[in-house]
Amino acid sequence: MRQESQVLICPDCQGGHDLDLDACGTCGSTALICRLGEVECRSCGAVRAARAREFACSAPPPGLSAEVEAALDRVLGRS
Repeated sequence: MRQESQVLICPDCQGGHDLDLDACGTCGSTALICRLGEVECRSCGAVRAARAREFACSAPPPGLSAEVEAALDRVLGRS
């Protein structure tokens, strides 16, 4: 997680130390997951309430819906 948002990091980059990731308050691990308003540490199992976001979600970029639809059509073999 980074700034209270769950992020995916490629395996090659996971060993980097300059990723500015949120850390567990109990053990310091950065292996955190967020679900149903809670943040859980995958290393020690500590659970805390997720903090409310201070900013509103931004709108998706223009054309994203069309790109997703086209990708689904390719994957699912729709014409």
